[in-house]
Amino acid sequence: MSGAEAAGDQIQADAGNLAPLPANLPDSLPQLEAPPVGSPRGYIRMAVMDGKGIKHRKYALDQCEAPLYNYKNGRFCETHLQLAGTCGIIPCGLPVQHPGALTCSTQSHIDWHKQYENRFGRLSFPGVQRVIRQQQEVGEGSIQTPQGPSLRVQLQALGNTPGGDVLHTVKAKSIYCLQTVQWACGVPIRWGKCYRSESTPQVLRFLNNTWADHPNSRPSFLAYDNACNLLRHIVTQDASDIWLATTKFIVDAWHYIGHQATNILCRTRCNPAPADGSQPDLVLTEEDDNGQVHQTRAFNTETAEQLNSWLNGFESQLRQMSDVNYDFFIHVLMLIYAETMEKRIQLKEMELTEEFWDRVNGLT
Repeated sequence: MSGAEAAGDQIQADAGNLAPLPANLPDSLPQLEAPPVGSPRGYIRMAVMDGKGIKHRKYALDQCEAPLYNYKNGRFCETHLQLAGTCGIIPCGLPVQHPGALTCSTQSHIDWHKQYENRFGRLSFPGVQRVIRQQQEVGEGSIQTPQGPSLRVQLQALGNTPGGDVLHTVKAKSIYCLQTVQWACGVPIRWGKCYRSESTPQVLRFLNNTWADHPNSRPSFLAYDNACNLLRHIVTQDASDIWLATTKFIVDAWHYIGHQATNILCRTRCNPAPADGSQPDLVLTEEDDNGQVHQTRAFNTETAEQLNSWLNGFESQLRQMSDVNYDFFIHVLMLIYAETMEKRIQLKEMELTEEFWDRVNGLT
């Protein structure tokens, strides 16, 4: 039984648990439907988007996205420098016990900060390995053995607030992730930063900014690991959003296998390779050297993951940079990667020729 058939069986078995499709969801995009037999197919474009957890430090509270004033050991942006003289526990507001201290003279605040420093202040890579090894050794005697590394750090409660939920400014925070979008051939289009989370509103804002000046160049398909929730968000917020008329959102092939089969929106609208012939631009029928006919994906939906893998080699340097150096370095990396992809395309003789564009523009 194929994966598609198994998913279909599970959908039928759990029909009572299916989330309904959002209202006003378009049935299809006319520009992606197969043309009449004998008519030219034209061309389509696919973009691939993903977030990568390469970060730089920022102001200690999520509400502010401003860069640090001092990247050596600072915690505040220039606007909030005056808070250095205030207790780092929110919302205490009392002055620090002495210049250079991070908390006031309240003993519970001092104790909480001391424990925080013991847990995080000198957290080294060997220390993390040691903690993970100890946790795995303890887990071996339990019924459910951890399947991978973990690091669970618990802080003491502060009053009625659990230790992990205490708001504080005792340490600078970091942006959430680097967001990238590129063509399916691998050439980057744009990059940006998510400061608090890779939420659907932030991702949609990133897409809107990317194609703000080039609305007619929006991709025909957009592959994204959370495309089904992004599509649901767009339809729910604005049923007339231009994205619903120009682009079909699909989940990339690697993440699609992990999405719930009962997610009817994902299975019916975001399938990267439907086998029912509904998306001929996503699935090609080819004949191999042995004469056997089989179906294959028309696009590589994992180019973003391949870019992320390449960026891993620069992660340690980027984490220590200021926001300005980070932005400049990322932009240079994208230019280098684009040149690398273009050379690879040329070596494979897969670049789009002038004859191709003449046909597109109706000149031939």
